[in-house]
Amino acid sequence: MTAVLRCPNCKTEVARDNPFLPFCSERCRMVDLYRWLEGEYRVAGEKKEEQEKPVAQDHDTDAEPE
Repeated sequence: MTAVLRCPNCKTEVARDNPFLPFCSERCRMVDLYRWLEGEYRVAGEKKEEQEKPVAQDHDTDAEPE
C-alpha cells in the first residue's frame, strides 16, 4: 500500500516524480517560501534575547573613489 502524497498548500495529489515535490507546482512552492519569509511559519524553540547588532565598519574610508 502506497501513501498518497498531497501538496501542503492546496492538498492536491502529487506524483513522486514531480520536480516541485512536496508541492504540486512552482506556485505552491513560492507561496510556501513567501509565508516563511513573512514570518507566518516559525520553528519551535526558546526565544533568545536579541543582541545588539555590531555597527559595520568600512575599512576603506580613507580610500579615494575610483
